[in-house]
Amino acid sequence: SASGASVVAIDNKIEQAMDLVKSHLMYAVREEVEVLKEQIKELVERNSLLERENALLKSLSNSDQLSQLST
Repeated sequence: SASGASVVAIDNKIEQAMDLVKSHLMYAVREEVEVLKEQIKELVERNSLLERENALLKSLSNSDQLSQLST
């Protein structure tokens, strides 16, 4: 019966350790997700700015200049 109790105690400690690892991993993943969301937001803003700049440059270019870009 004593060995059965020690097995239960070991199982409980393993479960606690696994819960702690899970908590740490979830925290790390949440942090990384927040960083990635911020990077995506910045990239979307940058892309939008570049698209507007590109549209402006196209509008200011003549057809010869635009044809040179496609070759």
